[in-house]
Amino acid sequence: MSKADFVHTVTVGGKVVSMPASGVTCESGSLDVSTSEGAVDTCACAVPGFEVSSVAAGLKKNGEDDLVLIYIPQGAHVAAVFTQSQVVSAPVLVSRKHVEDNKAHAVIINAGNANACTGRQGLRVARKMCQQTARRLDLKTREVLIASTGVIGVDLPLEKVTSHLDGLVDTRSSQADAIELAADAIRTTDLVSKIASISVPVEGAYYHVCGFAKGSGMIAPNMATALGFVLTDAPLSVEACQQIWDEVVNESFNCVTVDGDTSTNDTAMLLSSGATLYGSEIGVDDAVYEQIKDAIKQVCVSLATSIARDGEGATKLVTIEVTGAPSDTDAKTVAMTIGNSPLVKTALFGNDANWGRIAMAAGRAGIPFDQERISITLAGIEVCKDGTAVPFDEDAAFAALDQSEVCVDVDLGAGEGHARIWTCDLSYDYVRINGEYRS
Repeated sequence: MSKADFVHTVTVGGKVVSMPASGVTCESGSLDVSTSEGAVDTCACAVPGFEVSSVAAGLKKNGEDDLVLIYIPQGAHVAAVFTQSQVVSAPVLVSRKHVEDNKAHAVIINAGNANACTGRQGLRVARKMCQQTARRLDLKTREVLIASTGVIGVDLPLEKVTSHLDGLVDTRSSQADAIELAADAIRTTDLVSKIASISVPVEGAYYHVCGFAKGSGMIAPNMATALGFVLTDAPLSVEACQQIWDEVVNESFNCVTVDGDTSTNDTAMLLSSGATLYGSEIGVDDAVYEQIKDAIKQVCVSLATSIARDGEGATKLVTIEVTGAPSDTDAKTVAMTIGNSPLVKTALFGNDANWGRIAMAAGRAGIPFDQERISITLAGIEVCKDGTAVPFDEDAAFAALDQSEVCVDVDLGAGEGHARIWTCDLSYDYVRINGEYRS
């Protein structure tokens, strides 16, 4: 399937024009073609089989919406990944248990409080949130998943949540703008909401994929990143859902880092309502499987890059591509080491073509290569060849690095391994934001 086969909306003359099947209603969105994977819209689309709502429960200090419900009346097949940190939030512990059968009817999400490091009381609150949500929707408690984000080590006030559940249930909507509002509600230090959608033509009609996520700091995933929810009406089997998610997460969310810190609450879910059915359930051997997987990957890559672009205090999105490694896994190790280096990130913030810091980071990654074969290109300018400096114009390099998007290419000359990850620079504002996080 070619990139041109995907259907999306575009902005023409300031007005959004969309294919009827996409259901995109975002008035301010425009086509995002920043990823090489294809065209993904940064507006939401309605996804058959899903109803979404959000309300303000008073968990955020600013009084904005902070409680979200995703409801799937007919139920959904679910694949989910969670933080691999040894310090795990109560919502992660509860959802890990509830998702064991790969099915769900609802997800309850809150921002403003992580409900992490809150002991038995935190577990009781997380379970009660699922239980009370289930009661209002006439579901079993196990059919409700949960996710939280916010300050760690502070008890989550259960009554603030339960007193707003009726309003959350009563206002659920199947329209695209409900997803837009939900994406905004789960933000914490995020400056912008993260949304991506795409429609896939199948047998003269369309399957839809729409995802929303949050994440700006404490981002160095080891399974997913921050919070992410991808909805599709494609009728994926449990096996297909899980296999797609395992592959896609590793190639998208697991390839982004902001500051090298993995959250206690990281959660990412793929939910398949199966509400749009052309024939039978989609298995891993079906022809349309690869098309759906590719669409989901494109949505997740867009969300992942949006998180890196919106990193706390960031001024630029940085793509790091490592080639010539002994293996793909080795290439990713080197890329993440470079992407997490404070010295590399501060140099990029200052538009300083200090390629020695990149060579340093690659060298300490623990992957064997010959230093006399490493080559480095910054923002299209070759600065190192076979381990030694290449003469370049410093002013031209400064200008090339002084952009909102910058590429760092490293060739280790040690094999065929390749990896691409996304990160951001490290600015003064990162320190300010995190120094004032609780105040």
